[in-house]
This record gives sequence, structure tokens and C-alpha cells, in this order.
Amino acid sequence: MAARPGWPLPGSSALLVCDLQERFRGSVAAFPQIVAVAARLLQGCRILGVPALVAEQRPEVLGRTVPELGAQDLPRVPKSAFSMAGAAAPLLGDPKIRAVLLCGIEAHACVLQTALELLAEGLEVHVAADAVSSRSQVDRALALARMRQAGAYLSTCESLLLLLLRDSAHPKFPQILPLIKEPPPDTGLILGGGPGGAGGALRPQNPPKSAQNSPKIPPKSAPKSSSVWGAS
Repeated sequence: MAARPGWPLPGSSALLVCDLQERFRGSVAAFPQIVAVAARLLQGCRILGVPALVAEQRPEVLGRTVPELGAQDLPRVPKSAFSMAGAAAPLLGDPKIRAVLLCGIEAHACVLQTALELLAEGLEVHVAADAVSSRSQVDRALALARMRQAGAYLSTCESLLLLLLRDSAHPKFPQILPLIKEPPPDTGLILGGGPGGAGGALRPQNPPKSAQNSPKIPPKSAPKSSSVWGAS
């Protein structure tokens, strides 16, 4: 079947899973849901014969890939660079690969830099936005916007699997159906920010006068979070 812009094919696509590691479990927004959606995408790619690679950012500091991803049988490539492109070079060096499906964390660091580098190499990049997160939802929202500006396609796990299938008559459709029949875990994350509604993370910083006159509540101290820099 002929390739079309923005439409990945199983025979010319690869899945890259970025840094879904133990140290991020308590700090990245909607981490369990992000992992669950990424696991669905990974399972679907396995069924459809799409090769996959898992990267780990400084695993000696940030821990190994979480087991619930179900990637124990896949190559897990350690890296110090934020972009996965170098770690994935052996897989992406296959001349048949023209499109990359991308998911993981953090959106504004390793996922963004991976997307930008792959786009510069002439590959199509399809970001599974419902399997991408950051500690800060402002960072996530702006990273997704920048990836789209750079030429990446923003999508969802279910949409990507359906694009790969193209037709309900596909012989693998009965195996994919259980993955998309049940709604994915609700992360509460949208393109514009967090659960507060569209554009939640990008609301104007000047509140309405009624809010300015209301009693000020001291902000809760934020828990100490892991860093993509791999600092211990």
C-alpha cells in the first residue's frame, strides 16, 4: 500500500518509548495512566509487526523501565543525551523506516529533543499525546505545541493503531479490537494543559478582580521531584 503523508504504515514505522522509569513514578503528572496507554500502543505495535525500542535516561540514577509497560523482552538502551535518536540509530538506520511513533517522558525534554532530531533527519514523527507527560503541564503543553510547529503529527494511541490498520477487514483487527474497545485510562491531560479545561495551563496570569479580592491561600509546598538531568 502506498505511503501517504501523515499516515504511518506498519512496514515502514517504528515505535520509540522514552524514559518510562521508576524514578519518575511519583513526580510526572498522570504517570500510571501514561504508562498504561504506552503499554497499549506497544502491544498493538507488536501485533502489527512494528519494531520498538525502549530508552532509559541514566538508569543508574533514574532506575529501570517500569515493569507494567510490559517491555521486558525489548532492547532497553541506556543514554545520557536527552534525544533518543542516537540510541535508536541501529533501528532507524533501516532504510525502510520512514515514520516514528513516539511516546514517553518528559515531553519538554527527551521527547521534544527526540522529535526535533528525527524531523531534522527527514523522518515523520507521530506523537501519542495521551502517552506523553511532564512534571509541569505548562512544559507539556508548550512542548506539544512546539513539536506540532516543527512538523510532528499529534495523535492518540487509538488513532495511531487505527491508522496502522486502515481497514476493519485487516486480518489483525480482531487482535487490536480489545485494545481500543475499552476507553484508555483518563489522564486528565489535554493539549492546552491539565484537568482545568482547554488551555488550563496557559490561562492569563492576571486573575479577575473578584479573584484578586478573595482571601489568599498559601500554596502547598511541592514535593521534591526527579529531574530529567539525571541528578541523584
